[in-house]
Amino acid sequence: MSHSEQALRSVVWTQVFPWLIIARVFRIAVSARMLILGAAGILLMLNYWALLATVFTVPERDRPWIAPADGCPWLAIDHAVADHWTEQLARDVSPPLPSDARGSAGVLDTSFFGAWRQFSAPMVAMFSLDASVSDVAVLLLAAFGSLAIWAFFGGAMARIAAVHLACDEYVGLAAALRFACRKWVPLFAAPLIPACGIVAAGAPLWVLGLLLRSGVGMFLVSLIWPVALVFGAIMALLALGLLFAWPLMWATIAAEGSDSFDALSRAYAYLFQRPIHYLFYALVAAVLAWLSWIVVGAITSGVVGMAYWSASWGSGATVVSTVTPRVGEIEGVGRAGAVVIRFWATAAKSLGVGFVYGFFWSGVAAIYLLLRRDVDATEMDEVFLEADQSETAAPVAAAEEPQTLAAKPDEPAVEPAAPSATAPDAAAVANPPSETSAPAPEEPKGPAVS
Repeated sequence: MSHSEQALRSVVWTQVFPWLIIARVFRIAVSARMLILGAAGILLMLNYWALLATVFTVPERDRPWIAPADGCPWLAIDHAVADHWTEQLARDVSPPLPSDARGSAGVLDTSFFGAWRQFSAPMVAMFSLDASVSDVAVLLLAAFGSLAIWAFFGGAMARIAAVHLACDEYVGLAAALRFACRKWVPLFAAPLIPACGIVAAGAPLWVLGLLLRSGVGMFLVSLIWPVALVFGAIMALLALGLLFAWPLMWATIAAEGSDSFDALSRAYAYLFQRPIHYLFYALVAAVLAWLSWIVVGAITSGVVGMAYWSASWGSGATVVSTVTPRVGEIEGVGRAGAVVIRFWATAAKSLGVGFVYGFFWSGVAAIYLLLRRDVDATEMDEVFLEADQSETAAPVAAAEEPQTLAAKPDEPAVEPAAPSATAPDAAAVANPPSETSAPAPEEPKGPAVS
């Protein structure tokens, strides 16, 4: 009896466990273009929030999310990374969940969920019952400004991550920025569509609220309050989807190159059809982001700390200690020098903080590809590619195409004929043998005559 045996050569773990694609996010997030885009986006957003806090009065209840931008946003970046790697490790070895204590203390929350909460904070604060009209106006300005900023930078980072995760193609910084410019309107408008739906569903309830000011009106409203609950259910569904699915909208546009309505439909469908999958993928991304930030944060603080430590051997520990935390103790020209040194140190820290947002948008792109695979059964290597991504493949394709002979404008190009093994010799073609000529007679061979 013959038995056929097959040896197991290798296991493609990404096919067995597709969510392992999230592990590839780290390599994308530490690239220079992602660090630059993340640092630029968070600096612009913090400066914009600081401008709003200066021009308008922000209620105390909204201080936790605007505290990093209150005063000097540059200091918020500086406080996010310690000046010594041991202090940074002691700070980061904590559960990967958003922390109100860090936000209220003016320190950026560098966790995966902290980045999501920071983007969503103005929108969540608007639903407070004691929010006045002026408070809602400030929060709307904060939400629209953050949306405009991250529609550009977040769209560019999501595009880089989606193409790299799907087909391992390189998207440069210039190509990502061009994509974000072309798709900025859909990126900006996608979250506004459900927001407009919430406003439209809440308008009738606002009219009912006017009737509640009188006793008769309250009695009449009580009779039709179930209708108000129906509108409240519609608003809750739209708000729930907007709160948790808005990052998927930008990942949809980055991966599919589609418009706002396609991004809205896909994001809501994936959220409500696969909520457990979504939660699991988000938890995996949060854990990996936490572990990655421990490494990146320690390296960033190590770069800054080693520079201070090396300089302290020449200047003394006292001088360096006055440069780092207590710049105000230095007077004259030395104060200006200390400020410049601190500026360069904070610039290095901003790249480390940019990793947090690069990981967030890369993780969102990976989660979108996984949810698309679960819901639509679409392979994860399918992604919308533009001419920017096919430039590298063009020379290879051109080299593989057969060359054509030059032709006149009115004549078609002629393919060169392949050499034939039975082609006649050139001399034979020039002097063909005559068909009527007879062979010359041979002389008879006889005995030699002496």
